[in-house]
Amino acid sequence: MKHKAEHSSTTKLLNYFLIGLIVFLGLVCLYLVSFLAPGSRRSDQEASGFLGSDPVLQTHDVDDFLQVQDLNPKAPRSIPICDLRFSELIPCLDRNLIYQLKLKLNLSLMEHYERHCPPPERRYNCLVPPPSGYKIPIRWPVSRDEVWKANIPHTHLAQEKSDQNWMVVNGDKINFPGGGTHFHDGADKYIIVLAKMLKFSGDKLHNGGNIRNVLDVGCGVASFGAYLLPLNIIAMSLAPNDVHENQIQFALERGIPATLGVLATKRLPYPSRSFELVHCSRCRIDWLQRDGILLLELDRLLRPGGYFVYSSPEAYAHDLENRRIWNAMCNLLRRMCWRLVVKQDQTVIWAKPLTNSCYLKRERGTLPPLCSSDDDPDATWNVSMKACISPYSKKMHKEKGSGLVPWPQRLSAAPPRLDEIGVRREEFQEDTSIWHFRVTEYWKQMKSVIQKNSIRNVMDMNSNLGGFAAALSDKDVWVMNVAPVNAFARLKIIYDRGLIGTVHDWCEAFSTYPRTYDLLHAWTLFSDIDERGCGVEDLLIEMDRILRPDGFVIIRDKPSTINYIRKFLTALRWDGWVSEVEPRVDALSSTEERVLIARKKLWDDRIMTM
Repeated sequence: MKHKAEHSSTTKLLNYFLIGLIVFLGLVCLYLVSFLAPGSRRSDQEASGFLGSDPVLQTHDVDDFLQVQDLNPKAPRSIPICDLRFSELIPCLDRNLIYQLKLKLNLSLMEHYERHCPPPERRYNCLVPPPSGYKIPIRWPVSRDEVWKANIPHTHLAQEKSDQNWMVVNGDKINFPGGGTHFHDGADKYIIVLAKMLKFSGDKLHNGGNIRNVLDVGCGVASFGAYLLPLNIIAMSLAPNDVHENQIQFALERGIPATLGVLATKRLPYPSRSFELVHCSRCRIDWLQRDGILLLELDRLLRPGGYFVYSSPEAYAHDLENRRIWNAMCNLLRRMCWRLVVKQDQTVIWAKPLTNSCYLKRERGTLPPLCSSDDDPDATWNVSMKACISPYSKKMHKEKGSGLVPWPQRLSAAPPRLDEIGVRREEFQEDTSIWHFRVTEYWKQMKSVIQKNSIRNVMDMNSNLGGFAAALSDKDVWVMNVAPVNAFARLKIIYDRGLIGTVHDWCEAFSTYPRTYDLLHAWTLFSDIDERGCGVEDLLIEMDRILRPDGFVIIRDKPSTINYIRKFLTALRWDGWVSEVEPRVDALSSTEERVLIARKKLWDDRIMTM
């Protein structure tokens, strides 16, 4: 009897122990699942077309998570690493996601190349790894002509475009001879031809600094933009993530300003009157579709008197179909008040009018119509294109032009459109002066670790008036100025300064490949998105995706935000070098600020496989 009682007691204790163990393990699993975002891993597998596979390669032991939770519940010891198959992940341009979500898109309008972001439950909450054998990129200016093949292990463009001198595989490198579909002998020679066609002094396309901002549509690997840089012309080289899917990745690896984008149904994320010249060389775009809506988008983007350089068979071929297209384009552009400047060989150049006079002289009912007065031509984020002409403002019409001074004076001169955003000239000049001081202090802070030419591609994630980028004008870098959606109107000032940029919502992933920027600057950005209810952790993971190994982040924000971000540095592997200072208060400081600068480590094989 006593033996039975002891046995019963032992059984009960064992049952209690097992129940307790199950509850404990359940709590651990619940913690881990909540840390990795509920449902995201299953959804990510589906969105990527790898059903049954796991995008996460590794997490640290449960003990690590529990230990960190005990010490600080908001400081992860580790963030999972995505599967190597996701090394080129662009979350909002992921065609696998489109297929899995069964989005009803019009392929003929190129909607499948536009942004389609994953919903929160399908986000990748993991760090995107570099491809196997990745090396620190070759530094500018050598990178213009060669990159490491291991960093972008795609050679199909070299084979497909072998007769056009786009790129050549040479051992462990890929070389760029400077050719293109229309300029096999080199973009440099082609650029001189264009300057001669326009009869610019000295055969220089910059035209005395009056041609500064260029949009290159369908840019390939951006050799046209690369050879404009010595002329102090900066091109926004634009191409979609299409069958030539790595062309923009090659451009950015080379250190050339470039971005992913497409002329489809939405306005390009640039303000009106941003470019002096738009270039389309064999860009394979149907300009006549939908009442010429794509040409009208270029019209919105061109400054008064701006040029459209078009090199395509329609300009020179004599078969019936190309003649039909040519005649229809000429008819449309005549009704848009563009004039044919010059036509030579395979290239034609049109110019946009300087004023509204021609529009006002058109017969009533002429198409395309003028846009309504309530249309804001500078509003672009998720705004559909409109088949109408955006007329100039009264001020621009009266002045018969943009009123901009030549480059480089325009970088520091107060732009004429400042009054449109309610900023006084004195405020503008003060902003420029403050950012010059701030950037000087940043560089002093990084002096011990920064190397010559180690920074080329820079992003200012909250660009305001472009003061940060202007302060870097004496360095051999280029800056992608990003205006958050709630400050889109300020982007026009950045373009009027001769800089480039885009509008973006930082609650979503940016339209670029992984590992494309050497330095990311975020001023008060984290406080802003936190107030909007977006995840600080999501933004940190997105910044890591964009940032190159050995690259830097400069985060300037209120102390509580900096303290929170510091807790993630080790998990992000941004602890290669860290510096934090309390800067002096200035006119742009709405509250006390701190500056955190951190350097991303180059991952080794041990990190990738552990």
